[in-house]
Amino acid sequence: MWIATWNVNSIRARRERFLSWLERRAPDVVLLQELKCQLSDLDAFDLASLGYHVAANTQKTYNGVAILSKTPLEDIVVGLQDDVEDPQARLVAATTQGIRFLSAYFPNGGELGSEKYAYKLQWMERMRLYLERNCDPEMPLILGGDFNVAPDERDVHDPDAWVDTVLFHPEVREAYRRILDWGLEDTFRIHNQEPGTYSWWDYRMLGFPKNRGLRIDLILATRPLRDRVAESFVDREERKGKQPSDHAPVLLRLHD
Repeated sequence: MWIATWNVNSIRARRERFLSWLERRAPDVVLLQELKCQLSDLDAFDLASLGYHVAANTQKTYNGVAILSKTPLEDIVVGLQDDVEDPQARLVAATTQGIRFLSAYFPNGGELGSEKYAYKLQWMERMRLYLERNCDPEMPLILGGDFNVAPDERDVHDPDAWVDTVLFHPEVREAYRRILDWGLEDTFRIHNQEPGTYSWWDYRMLGFPKNRGLRIDLILATRPLRDRVAESFVDREERKGKQPSDHAPVLLRLHD
């Protein structure tokens, strides 16, 4: 079973390369973030013709997440399901093949000390509480997406340069660890321990050619899925060529 997560940074802007990638890789489940489109725009892709069922949480121009699956999706839920009034489309959940999937687009946070940063920390705590209320660490579950957090120094090309930013500050890494401590594991690190693999590179200053990146796109899984993890890698080829997203897809293969 192949699972992928990808921040496409506007699915309409990546239409041709996204559809080409989808046909070439043909993952069983795809978690998408930063769609930047309305549901009608996503419907126009006719993903059913490629054999995919779709669950989405969208909004015009900003954010937006989706789950694509070759098998029917059940128990679809959008948002964090709490009492906070929040118009931002950042989470969708659904079940297929006995696994609960969550596609999440964590807030970037802007700058330290800003309102956006406060929202980021609040959202991450709400994510932790969502898991406590609605899920069980002993159930097969995958939380994947753009976390906008690099977990540790292996995931940052220059830790000293990034430590005082919203993507690598100790405070956001602690918020990430709280989510992990609920009962999740970073599937990429099960078979990959070396530093230097990234999933996001700034468009500016030759970030990708010089491999000045961060690993912020993650696929986390609960313990019942750990022994099924066969491999995980970043599809760097999709960061190359004409009009790429600034993120590359991350793929995970589970043993049946």
